[in-house]
Amino acid sequence: MSILITGATGTIGSLITARLAEAGAEVKALVRQAGKRDFPAGVTEVIADLTDVPSMRAALSSVRTLFLLNAVTPDEVTQALITLNLAREAGIERIVYLSVIHADKFTNVPHFTGKHTVERMIESHGVPATILRPAYFMQNELMVQQTLRDYGVYPMPIGSKGVSMIDARDIADVAVAELLRRDRAPTALDRVTLELVGPQALTGAAVAQAWSLALSREVAYGGDDVAAFEGQMASFGPSWLAYDMRLMMAGIQAFGMQAEDGTVERLQAILGRPLRTYDDFVREAAGQA
Repeated sequence: MSILITGATGTIGSLITARLAEAGAEVKALVRQAGKRDFPAGVTEVIADLTDVPSMRAALSSVRTLFLLNAVTPDEVTQALITLNLAREAGIERIVYLSVIHADKFTNVPHFTGKHTVERMIESHGVPATILRPAYFMQNELMVQQTLRDYGVYPMPIGSKGVSMIDARDIADVAVAELLRRDRAPTALDRVTLELVGPQALTGAAVAQAWSLALSREVAYGGDDVAAFEGQMASFGPSWLAYDMRLMMAGIQAFGMQAEDGTVERLQAILGRPLRTYDDFVREAAGQA
């Protein structure tokens, strides 16, 4: 039996797929098109679509463990619920689901509330799963590197409450640890929820200062104007996504993104090493650009 990875061509899914293969696991990577990405030796491509029930039934038919990651799309909830119901139908009792931190708090943000709906399904049906709730990804910052360099402005309106950004590589490593723990257990394990955060709570001003040091030039925080942020996002992508991101940023400004006391220590115990810091990430990103 094997571990099926959805979202296998994305940032998190590709990291998980590679690290599971390194660990000697039997890995299947779910893709919609064959050959879209080069996977490590031993990884099997499985062609299916999360909204195509026959293809998903076939994909799940010989799977022991499932990693479920849904992209932010208008039908995200439908994709997730169909996949989980089909997994239950196939008798899969080892699941890791990638949700989002404060999914129950950011109630007006579409993709947060969608993930909370999926969490409620997992809980109400007693699905044996690990729910991973990551905060804002450090790798999101790579999208604004050109603005940082060309204009000396950090444009993400994250406010002053504090965001405990986490490196995507740490998310992947925790996911791999949980997938292997569940896959290797003789029976289904109890449901677990893990908030995934980095070791620092960062404000917009603190982030700008980190980039100033890394780039050896002054970088200013662009401010808290979420309407302007939406307009900028809409110039690069669909308006529904831009508005969703605006609502998320407003929620971050209101609530921040920080986990409970003891979370960092718990994650570092799972990883067996310290979490990556934002300063280290920024220095690495600045050096590679």
